[in-house]
Amino acid sequence: MSERPLAVVTGGGAGIGAAISRVLARDGYHVLLLDLHADKAAATAWAILQDGGEAEGIGLNITDPDAVDRLVQKAGTVRLLVNNAGIFDVKGFFDLGPADFRRMYEVNLVALFDLSQKLAARMQPGAAIVNIASRAMLGARHYAHYVASKAAVAGLTKAMALELAEGGIRVNAVAPGVIETDMLKARSDTDLDGLRALQPMKTLGAPEDIAEAVAFLGSDRARFITGQILLVDGGRSLGGATGL
Repeated sequence: MSERPLAVVTGGGAGIGAAISRVLARDGYHVLLLDLHADKAAATAWAILQDGGEAEGIGLNITDPDAVDRLVQKAGTVRLLVNNAGIFDVKGFFDLGPADFRRMYEVNLVALFDLSQKLAARMQPGAAIVNIASRAMLGARHYAHYVASKAAVAGLTKAMALELAEGGIRVNAVAPGVIETDMLKARSDTDLDGLRALQPMKTLGAPEDIAEAVAFLGSDRARFITGQILLVDGGRSLGGATGL
């Protein structure tokens, strides 16, 4: 059994989740990274091990309550939970239906709550939860279902912070702006040059920018911070709530 504190990262196999896993391993955690794609989880965990960190990759569908129960029994006492897993797609308002909202909420909100509740019941004072919201919670075109789900994550973060405070557990969220990931590049509506032009700093974020913010909020350096939503968007939110 590792003597390092345990961090659980959902969606930890690629993109922002993989960056979070690497940074937490660098900071001394034993990282249990979960991903729907077991091969990606294993590959990221192996890379961390090769760099001298401690990590284990597990394939897990976080919307499967029984699988989550088994994971919780295996994990034991968690020092830091990072709820990064989520889904996204582009769909205009008049093309959306109730099923689109239910699917988005099932992954982005309900599964996040379920895992958080089950792990928090075993957490000790000083533990922390960091949720990944999105700057899109301020409003955006062409994916109202995603916007609504991330606004709900922000609200749930504040409610969880109040509910868990007496147990000494802090809960915060990081809301990324436009982060240059493979997922972003693969989107049908992506115009990287156009997105950069909208940024006050004329640059897009990197997955490591989000990872460092998560690491801070999950650490004892943020011991008096809870219930906060940290926008990490290069100042884009200062220019209004439209767009990405």
